Amino acid sequence: MKAAALNEIRKHLATLDAGTLERACLKLARYKKENKELLTYILFESQDEQAYVSAIREDIDDLFASLPTGNVYYIKKSIRKILRFINRQVRYSDIAGTELDVRIYFCFKIKSAGIALQQGTVLFNLYQQQLKKIRQIQSKLPEDLQFDYDREIRDLSI
Repeated sequence: MKAAALNEIRKHLATLDAGTLERACLKLARYKKENKELLTYILFESQDEQAYVSAIREDIDDLFASLPTGNVYYIKKSIRKILRFINRQVRYSDIAGTELDVRIYFCFKIKSAGIALQQGTVLFNLYQQQLKKIRQIQSKLPEDLQFDYDREIRDLSI
């Protein structure tokens, strides 16, 4: 089965009544966790972006609380798991400030967790990639917002 183009889907959705549209959304949410998370964001959390960022930060705190100690291999796996979670959550919001806040918080948590980044190249490169993404997002913001984030980003540098 070939998927329809987004434009075709948009036109067809415009012709559907509310009940049919509701059933389609519920069926979509039933099949994949990401679809359900996206619908949750659209329906409940998109109106208050700061609360959404706070909820993501709490989830990141919980994930870092369960971070293993000692074995670098398990630390790397856990950090990657947290990063996958962050990437999934950030994708739902189209606001650059949300992504910037969450990625800065992630880097802050890595630094405050006391993880030896120089010990392994994988963790060091992962951290550097996050800093690179932060700088790219920051460059797309207006100048006054860039200035607000400058100090936080400078504090994250190794």
